[in-house]
Parts: sequence; C-alpha cells; structure tokens
Amino acid sequence: MLQEWGAAVIDADAVAHELTGPGGQAVPALREAFGEHMVDALGALDRARMRAAVFADAEQRKRLEAILHPLIGARLSLLAEQLAGSYVVLVVPLLVESLARWRQRVDRIVVVDCPVEQQELRVMQRSGLSREQVQDIMRAQATREQRLVAADEVIDNSGDLAQLREQALRLHRRMLAAAV
Repeated sequence: MLQEWGAAVIDADAVAHELTGPGGQAVPALREAFGEHMVDALGALDRARMRAAVFADAEQRKRLEAILHPLIGARLSLLAEQLAGSYVVLVVPLLVESLARWRQRVDRIVVVDCPVEQQELRVMQRSGLSREQVQDIMRAQATREQRLVAADEVIDNSGDLAQLREQALRLHRRMLAAAV
C-alpha cells in the first residue's frame, strides 16, 4: 500500500531469495559452510533443508545469519541509495532480532502486529507448514512483546483489509510529513 502511494519499498526476504537463488552471491559461502547437500540441483539454497537444520540448532542458525545478514544489509543499502520515492521503506522481517545493526540505519520502526494465534494460522496457510513447524520458527524469533517494545509505530493487522488500509494511509501521511 505504501508503495502504491509513492514510497520506495525494499523487501529483505526478496533480497535473501535473490542472494540464495541459483547463482546467488551467498550460495558459495553457504555451500562451504553447510555442505553440498544444502544446495539443490539448480544451484540454489535448499530452503526447506536449511530451515530444518537452523531451527533445530541455534549455532547453525547463527552461522547462517553471519553469512546472510551482512550481504542482505549491504544489498538493502545499495538499493535504498538507488531508489526514488517520497521515502524508503525497508521490509525486514527479522529486524528486532538484529536491532543493533538496524537502529542507526532507520528513522522509524513500524511493526505490523496481530495476535500470535492469528499469526500462526496465517503462516500455516501461506507456507503450508504445520503448527509445530511454525511454532519452532517463532520460538527462534523475537517475541510479539519484544517487537512491540522496539516499535515507534504499530499497525494492527488483526482486522480486515479496509482497517489495515486506513491505518497504512495514516502512517503514509505521517511519513510524508516527516520526509519534508
């Protein structure tokens, strides 16, 4: 919605997929750190296999993050410099988990929030993962409370699309005013 209204939007997940896709910049380091079995026949990271490995072992997750996070951060910075818009929005799903790295790079942190149960159901529907898999992933991430404490702004995403759009429009207007 913000992009529709003139903001430049950069999605960290899309950047991560680019970096870990066939021929992606991160693939050689991932292959070396985790083994050939973590790379599929097309030369991309086997995301399902990696997800299973890193959410079962915190040390493995830290190794993965040590490879990916600097590359993602550098790519986001480069893209932000190249984009034109009223303001730039970085969509960073794990921002709170790496808050020290991001706090000085952003003006505001906006958290899009909904109750944990609703979040679990949405992830299950979107990704086809079991409730247990979703809960394992969520346990490895910042809690809802931690995200809310880090937020400068909160968008409530527990209602319908019209309610979300109304809140997003109010945020957009505040962001435009701050960008002047």
